Amino acid sequence: MQRRHFLSTPLAATAAALSQQTAQAARLPMRKGVLLGMLPRGMSMQERFQLAKECGFQSIEAHTMTDPKEAESAKAASEATGLPIHSVMNSDHWRYPMSSANPADVEKCLEGMRTSLRNAKLWGADTVLLVPGVVNPEVGYQQAWDRSVAGIKKLLPLAAELKVVIGIENVWNKFLLSPIEFAHYVDQFKSPYVKAYFDVGNIWLYGFSHDWIRTLGPRICKVHLKDFSFRQNPTIKKRVADFVPLREGDVDWKAIHKALTDIGYKGDATVELPGGGAEHLKEISRRVDLILENAD
Repeated sequence: MQRRHFLSTPLAATAAALSQQTAQAARLPMRKGVLLGMLPRGMSMQERFQLAKECGFQSIEAHTMTDPKEAESAKAASEATGLPIHSVMNSDHWRYPMSSANPADVEKCLEGMRTSLRNAKLWGADTVLLVPGVVNPEVGYQQAWDRSVAGIKKLLPLAAELKVVIGIENVWNKFLLSPIEFAHYVDQFKSPYVKAYFDVGNIWLYGFSHDWIRTLGPRICKVHLKDFSFRQNPTIKKRVADFVPLREGDVDWKAIHKALTDIGYKGDATVELPGGGAEHLKEISRRVDLILENAD
């Protein structure tokens, strides 16, 4: 059959449709999110949201806002641009960790979380990110566990009332160092309002992203995207660990794509990278598209 004749047949139309469906199916059904803090601070709130939209992003992760006027301006910008705020990054969990031996610090952390949960309700976000505790020379592992669990239990009634999830993030806090332990930590609350906020780049000091994704499975409520590399530093002639631009590091994006597909994840994927202007943000957005599309 000649090519011209084949292209005019129903078989060709069916083949084209199947090819298009395959391409669509390969793209992860996730919204591209960007941190509000990555957008130029010299702009108004609405200008920042509009820039994110023009650069191809589909949602925003905002930080805790204690000023009601600032919080209202974020809500107005979201509504004006049609760009939803999907989550809130709690601001006080590093300065005032919930695992602290100082009750005043713990109360500051709890109050910051209460503000974050109310921010989320105002904005229509469904998640607040929380680093639950920090292990250090003064705070042991068991202490970080017990104190953070006690703190989260105090927050759960408000989270349930507002219908906002507390998303526990994996960071470099020397705590929750295996996927099995992380899963157990989340499960002990027996609540739909405590889940895992999974960062694919942070985890590379402790394991492999796709393994953690499969172990955590439906516990994952949100995903952060960043890349990481153990690369040779020619100056000191040693391998060093460092974050790098998306798709330029050691993170196995194809394995992550398959793992997220296998667990049926359909939430937001938010980039957590250094910010910049329009061209920089557009390039990040383009790279996220390649990740979601499972491109080579």
